[in-house]
Formats: sequence, C-alpha cells, structure tokens
Amino acid sequence: MNPILNQVGALFIPVSDIEKAKDWYCDVLGVPADGEILFGHLYILPMEGANIVLDSKIYSEENTFKVPPFHLNTNDIEQAYEHMKEKNVELTTEVENGHWFNFKDPDGNHLMICKC
Repeated sequence: MNPILNQVGALFIPVSDIEKAKDWYCDVLGVPADGEILFGHLYILPMEGANIVLDSKIYSEENTFKVPPFHLNTNDIEQAYEHMKEKNVELTTEVENGHWFNFKDPDGNHLMICKC
C-alpha cells in the first residue's frame, strides 16, 4: 500500500499582509473572518474540501501566482462574476465559454472561478 493518500490537504497562497489578506478573502468568499492567525503568518480559510492557507512568510512578488493554480467552484458563473465586480475585485478576463473567469487578489495572485 502507498502511504501517500490521493487527497489534496491544503493549497498555499502567498500574501504580503496576513491581516489584510484574511479580511479580503473572507469578505470575497463570504466566510467568517473569526479564525486565529497561526504563528503570526498563517490563516486557514474555512472552506469545504481542500483547505486554502494564506501565508505571509512565503510571500515575495516572484512567488505570486501568474496563472491560476486552482479554481473556486460556483453554480452560477454570471452571478459570481457580478459579485466580484460589486466587490471591486480586479477581473482579468470576462466570463469565458460560459464557464469560468479569472481575477487577481490584492497581492497579484491570479485565481479562477469556474462553474462545475
């Protein structure tokens, strides 16, 4: 038996300011921002499925994602796009093929939302 599970435990996003990133991500995702910042540089977003960990210790401009490393799911891509516009999130694409769009977080990480 292989001791490595075929599961993703966590995805790390490099952020410059852990407090600001925590507030921004929680606001955009509509999740509570009442968790604890761990070790002064980590914040685990309360997600379903794989965890997203914001980490200010690994941040540098060179470490930001130039292409989306994963996508967040939605059931309504148009509503998700409008939500991001209302939050003044920097959108880097329109809704493409009726299924996905890209955006940037305040640190310049490129991320994606996809209708699955």
